[in-house]
Amino acid sequence: MSRLPAVKVKYLLVAWFGILVASWVIYMQYSSYSELCRGHVCTMLICDHYRRGIISGSVCKSLCEEKTLSLQRCLSVTPTHQVYSAVWKEKAVLVKCGIEESMRGENGPDSLWHDNNLYDKPTRGTSMDEFRAMLHSFLKDSVGEQSSLGTLVNRVISLADVSGDGKVSLAEAKSVWALLQINEFVLMVALQDKEHAPHLLGFCGDLYVTEPVAHSALFRLEVPGWLQPVFPAVLSVTLNQWLAPAWPRRARITIGLLEFVEEVFHGVYGSFYICDASPRRVGYNEKYDFKMADLQSVASEATVKGFLRGRTCEANADCTYGRDCTATCDRLARQCNSEVVQPNLAKVCALLQDFLLFGAPSDLREDLEKQLRTCVTLSGLASQMEVHHSLVLNNLKTLLWKKISNTKYS
Repeated sequence: MSRLPAVKVKYLLVAWFGILVASWVIYMQYSSYSELCRGHVCTMLICDHYRRGIISGSVCKSLCEEKTLSLQRCLSVTPTHQVYSAVWKEKAVLVKCGIEESMRGENGPDSLWHDNNLYDKPTRGTSMDEFRAMLHSFLKDSVGEQSSLGTLVNRVISLADVSGDGKVSLAEAKSVWALLQINEFVLMVALQDKEHAPHLLGFCGDLYVTEPVAHSALFRLEVPGWLQPVFPAVLSVTLNQWLAPAWPRRARITIGLLEFVEEVFHGVYGSFYICDASPRRVGYNEKYDFKMADLQSVASEATVKGFLRGRTCEANADCTYGRDCTATCDRLARQCNSEVVQPNLAKVCALLQDFLLFGAPSDLREDLEKQLRTCVTLSGLASQMEVHHSLVLNNLKTLLWKKISNTKYS
């Protein structure tokens, strides 16, 4: 049997690859427009509440009156929100709007609805002291008992005072209370002074606006599930390595990621867990500074422990919050223990092995591989390993910083 000439094989491979890429692009375009992605319904419902005086917010006027905030493209649909790229006052932003499917509709706009119960608290006649007590109790449940809880309450009240008159109207109070039911919003408020957390730019009711992240995933190519059987994993890895930034820039991104892990390990408002340490959750900006793409994968220690406490189980997998915040299962008692076994740093280092090792300088690679291997094996109760955790993190940061300091990448 005669063999195909090499040039024909080459053309066949190029054609095959072109078809795969085209299929992926079409899929991404199609998946970003679904029946659930209806920006006009989102704005219509929000603006209806605003015009009736039920809600307030710093972007309500821009969205509903001036039309200087306009939704562009639907990027994703989460269990609680739709995420849109948008333009606000000629600047690119992200808009997150809380719309849910109704069980009573089929396809029309009536099949989407806004949960009016979000705005049933506080009620008319609630005093400022009573509202402050409500916030204190809610935030205590969200982030745990902290000595700085009063400061966090003041931060929320200041945010709610959209008019800046030193008072909080009923519409302002209802809006911020609705937003506090969203875990990501609570974390944005708690971490608003952290460099690597996404920043809140404004809100209207429970619609909120955040800064965009130029590169919203650590790797640029994410192959959809239906395409994976015909798209070799080795090809995906090779393409991501080819598309990745230069190694010194990846080192800079990594240092930022490690700083974020350090910030949330024991922050002002308690400890936080990264419960989905996957490439699509972490990103970086155009200057190659690390930025969390969103905070939906982050949860407070109090939230995770509250979920695990008293939970029945047969195996460790039953004791998992989110994607990978896992505790052990006491098989005798058939209940989950409340301490997460794998710390944030170990999960992040597992991610960094794929991101940081390829293309590393030859004089650094052996030490870097050793540091990451030590880091990945971190385990045990967080309360018993604080010193070891800090030592491993600082060693890794120092190793990278020494290599890129005093260069254009620092």
